[in-house]
Amino acid sequence: MKFTGIAGLLVSLGIAGTALAADPFYVGSWTFTTAVVAPWADPQRKPDDTERARLMGRAVVFKARAILGPRPFACAKPQYKVTDYGPDMIFQGAFDVMQRADKKADPKAIAASLGFTGAVIKTLETGCEIDVHFVDETTAEVGLNNYVYTLKKR
Repeated sequence: MKFTGIAGLLVSLGIAGTALAADPFYVGSWTFTTAVVAPWADPQRKPDDTERARLMGRAVVFKARAILGPRPFACAKPQYKVTDYGPDMIFQGAFDVMQRADKKADPKAIAASLGFTGAVIKTLETGCEIDVHFVDETTAEVGLNNYVYTLKKR
């Protein structure tokens, strides 16, 4: 069988039928850079600092078929789904819950205090314990045990 043109070139290079698209924006190594007490945390009780200290400076690596990193971020078989959420739905709906308890709590303003802008926030649902909310393509935030952690892509 003889191939000509672009198809022939692709077959001869052994890449026919493979995706030529780049990896999704979230694939790669992300490092914990900062952590702040979450807006939903009880102001009367300081969250346990042990986990925060353990995570700072550590990396989480999102691969096509696994997430590598410290507990509870590691995951052997993630089921990735990128979804657009409104500010009220990030961090598993925590800002919506806050607004239900106090009508003055504005999810958009609370999200903005954490660096999110706009009405749509790109979220990576992992199918594991953690969802990742993106400020931009190189900055992400996750909520865990009354802290909001910032991850920077490396």
